[in-house]
Amino acid sequence: MTHEDFMLEALKEARKGNAKGEVPVGAVIVLQGKIIARAHSLVRSKKDPTAHAEILAIRKAAVKNKYERLNGADMYVTLEPCAMCAGAMVLSRIERLYFGASEPNTGAAGSVFNVVSDPHHNHRIKTFKAVLESESSELLRGFFKDKRKK
Repeated sequence: MTHEDFMLEALKEARKGNAKGEVPVGAVIVLQGKIIARAHSLVRSKKDPTAHAEILAIRKAAVKNKYERLNGADMYVTLEPCAMCAGAMVLSRIERLYFGASEPNTGAAGSVFNVVSDPHHNHRIKTFKAVLESESSELLRGFFKDKRKK
């Protein structure tokens, strides 16, 4: 599978969240070429401000991997991670991050902060942005456009 294929899987997750009235963010974690975890944001459904797609995917991957470290794993997420998610990715030792849309207000992978590659950390994540950016951005724009109508 290609990077775009994995991002398409993250977009499927984002659409699942969208159907539930959640902000449409989806994430998949890939280890040795296979998806080991997938999730979409459930902040509103769970009434949990930490139920971001990235956090939920990391939790699932750690359980599946039977280890809190995800050495060698790649994260594909439709929206640039916030500081909380970026910090969790660093702590879990995600190797590479691929994201779709940049987040100019809270992005922590280069837009506002750069938590994922801060030189103060003993682990840094290789980051690749704008993977299927237009698809990710359009999904988010559509969600917020609909919210403004209501």
